[in-house]
Amino acid sequence: MITSHPEYPKEVERLAYTIRYMEDILRKSQEDLQSANIKIQESMANVEYLDSSDSFINILTNSRFFELARTQKESLEAVKQKPYFARIHFQRPNEAEEFLYIGKTSLIHNETFEPIIVDWRSPVANVYYDGRLGDVTYRVREEEYSGHLFAKRQYKIEDGNLVSFQDVDLTTNDDLLQEALSGKADVRLTEIVATIQQEQNEIIRAHLRQPILVQGAAGSGKTTIALHRISYFLYTMGEHFNPEQLMILAPNKLFIDYIGEVLPELGVERICQTTFAEYVQNATGIKLKLQDPNEQLEQLIEGNDHTLPSFNIPKIKGSLQYKELLDRLIKMHEMKLAALFDEDVYIEKYKIMRGSHLKKLFLFEFSYMPIEKRLERIKKVIQTEVKRKAKSVLSSLNARYEEMIGKALNGFRDPDKRREYVTKFIDERDARIPQIKTEIKSTVSTYMRRFEKVKIKTMYRTFLTDRLALRELAPEWSFEEQERFIQAHTKEKWALEDLAALFYLHAQIKGIKEEWKMRVLFIDEVQDYSLFQLAALKSGLETDMFTLVGDLAQGIHSYRSLTEWDSVLKLFPRANFFTLQKSYRTTIEIMEVANQILAKMNENLPLVEPVVRHGKSPSFVQSETFNPKQIKEIYESLKQNGHHSVALICKTSNEAAFFTEMLLNHDIDAEVLTETSELGTSKLLVLPSHLAKGLEFDAVIVAAFSIPYADTVIDRKLLYVALTRAMHELYIVGPTKKAFLL
Repeated sequence: MITSHPEYPKEVERLAYTIRYMEDILRKSQEDLQSANIKIQESMANVEYLDSSDSFINILTNSRFFELARTQKESLEAVKQKPYFARIHFQRPNEAEEFLYIGKTSLIHNETFEPIIVDWRSPVANVYYDGRLGDVTYRVREEEYSGHLFAKRQYKIEDGNLVSFQDVDLTTNDDLLQEALSGKADVRLTEIVATIQQEQNEIIRAHLRQPILVQGAAGSGKTTIALHRISYFLYTMGEHFNPEQLMILAPNKLFIDYIGEVLPELGVERICQTTFAEYVQNATGIKLKLQDPNEQLEQLIEGNDHTLPSFNIPKIKGSLQYKELLDRLIKMHEMKLAALFDEDVYIEKYKIMRGSHLKKLFLFEFSYMPIEKRLERIKKVIQTEVKRKAKSVLSSLNARYEEMIGKALNGFRDPDKRREYVTKFIDERDARIPQIKTEIKSTVSTYMRRFEKVKIKTMYRTFLTDRLALRELAPEWSFEEQERFIQAHTKEKWALEDLAALFYLHAQIKGIKEEWKMRVLFIDEVQDYSLFQLAALKSGLETDMFTLVGDLAQGIHSYRSLTEWDSVLKLFPRANFFTLQKSYRTTIEIMEVANQILAKMNENLPLVEPVVRHGKSPSFVQSETFNPKQIKEIYESLKQNGHHSVALICKTSNEAAFFTEMLLNHDIDAEVLTETSELGTSKLLVLPSHLAKGLEFDAVIVAAFSIPYADTVIDRKLLYVALTRAMHELYIVGPTKKAFLL
């Protein structure tokens, strides 16, 4: 019994003290919020009556104070019932021993400056995650510090009450990890910070100014690492980056909903969470009706012919070869514009700027800028030069007329002739100078009018359908390949793989607006991206600060996306590469079945090592056809075993819809899961295997009947995804084990 532990009373008192202090701070934060709000309102009331900027300064100061008080209040309220999860008994050189309690946020005593709670992201907390007992080191801003770690203790706290605690080291069986892994899928992701493992911690805290690429097995914590690295990034680099400049690209809306509750708990707010398709359309302003990105996958799954053509257009559109074609298109457009600089800039007959100089600016001096940004800069250069030389033109013109008038006055003896010429020159001057002044105003716009802005969507669509242009831009393609490409685009259809091209063209020609120019990017399920997608993002955002996590074994879209990491590492030469082979999701028994499928794959990936956690062996249930009563029996037995989230994973979307309808007709509480569904329901969730990627459930039923899993690249990966979603129990239902490649 934990209550009999000699340190139990002391630990209970420490927890009570922490919660009491947090409640005091929360009361003070509430008072601060009310005070700041009153001061803001007073300052706003005085704005109209004060000529000085004092009121504006007061508003800004109090708004900042209000925001700080609100943030502290929210972070403390979020963790009050579970303020910390670990403790280290630690001693720095020449200092007294100390007990540091580690939680999701930091809390310092206002008077004594005692660290009541240490944030898990702080440098010293790394000792808990990485350090063996004994002499240890940790880094603070590139400097190394040392100390002695006497003990590490883990806590289980629920609703403000101490349930249990235990001391651990790296050789101890980590019961807290085991308990976390045996928990339920709907709460596990939010509690993972307490059980981050050493190899995961190394990646979370890897160099923040360098890109990283993680090949992680199913259940190895890839998503966990990405989310915690975002949190760690903002904690460490927050003074240099606004959260709005960070973006996480998720595979679908369902996945965004899945991770949505975790980020606020990790202290992460206001970062952009979106899909690649949604981001590209927002960043470019190009609105498209996209084909369902899973449509081609479903056609390949349901069709008899699983082989792809040698000239595979989706794969080509995802290659760097396709980027080269677009670079040629951009160059063609650039040279077309450059030729328009052959004319000089004039005000009337006065040469203001040489076109050859402007052409040099366009092609060389400003070549680092997007094409239309260069034109905007050149327009400003011409405006400056016109403004500078206009006075000189008018002055010299006036001087010439004065001279001509003077000569007329002095050069003619005949007064009538003299009057005639003087009047002529004055009239000519008075008519010409206003004309020139008017011309000066329109000189820049008249010259720049020749440079028409292009519509990217129209430009790209022309590229897809223009035979003559394609022959010039893709001479390496055979005539048959060019024709096949043209024929594929006769009807205007927009696919996911077209978005990389549109984004790249927009970035190179128009540039990405600052509000969408993210400085740091996190991509989950990166194996479903093409090399060109990554290259387009890197080029358009002008940064390589990417955190890329994925698993080639789950690359179900390999017909159009990545099949190896070497090319990605060439694209990101500064990247650190990590591999994770331990799975924390499934039991040993479930992973043994999944490893049979992994061993059949072409990628030659090592088998996954499940953490030592045993469970029931997966059950194969023979059934020639889909039997709702049979599924109901399995589902009810799983619910009786205490499983909250149960999924029926089918091979295709059509099967998922059909099976759900049959289940509902037999009074089984089932719901088909789509990309726009909300998780958290207690119903039996029915979904196709491709949509299950990235998710996890307490128990899973994998079913296949009329369309068994074939021994093909895509089917092996779909089956592997389906088998690795279960945390505790797995049922396989179908006519034979061969239908599941077993």
